[in-house]
Amino acid sequence: MLSKNQLKYYSNLNQKKFRMLEQKFLVEGQKLIIEALKAKLHCEVILTTSSFRETNLSFFKNQIIQHTAIELISHNELERISDTQTPQGLISVFEIPKHKPLNPSKEKLIVALESISDPGNLGTIIRSCDWFGINYIFLTTDCAEVYNPKVIRASAGSAFHANVIEIENFYEELKKLKENNFKILIADLNGEEIYGFKRSEKSAIVFSSEAHGPSQELINIADHILTIPKKGKAESLNVASAAAVFLSELAV
Repeated sequence: MLSKNQLKYYSNLNQKKFRMLEQKFLVEGQKLIIEALKAKLHCEVILTTSSFRETNLSFFKNQIIQHTAIELISHNELERISDTQTPQGLISVFEIPKHKPLNPSKEKLIVALESISDPGNLGTIIRSCDWFGINYIFLTTDCAEVYNPKVIRASAGSAFHANVIEIENFYEELKKLKENNFKILIADLNGEEIYGFKRSEKSAIVFSSEAHGPSQELINIADHILTIPKKGKAESLNVASAAAVFLSELAV
């Protein structure tokens, strides 16, 4: 049984500042918890209700959770910890993993995101990156946070597989990539058509905020500005949709 202090501690993990301080985050639902464990993230505890445990015995018999601590809590306590209106009955606490240092000689394509503040968009882009085998995703500090529960859900667990790193000196990091023979590519409404574009051996593709587009600082660094040619009347593509199209062309 959780104490009041423990309950408050776990519910506080819905706040970014507390996640960063404690280096822990919440994962809700059977599928996402299994994905995190398969990715070898360290689970501190699984919190569940007795009714959920009784009706989902197959989950609790899964070999992958056999050495994980499990605490029974009330439905009301679960609601206090969950960030959803209808909790799935299962929440776990994971440690934020340490990222592997980037070795520029081993990467062919890196994704960088400038000011992508919508959690759904960020999660979907991470999912697409995972599908296309992207190992590193760089974020500006004003992007949504990868361990936001909404980002975790939108990524469908892909956030556990890639190295998604918030970069304090984002533009300086891109310049370092250029020094390591990476070409900096920018996705925008106007530019060279992505279809037929011949990517260099090493590239970093940057996606920016739909509302503002790429910043001037980013444009000053770019080697190529690329676009998806428009055929219909839509004003623009959602940034997550556009990212999937770009990656299908570049990740070859």
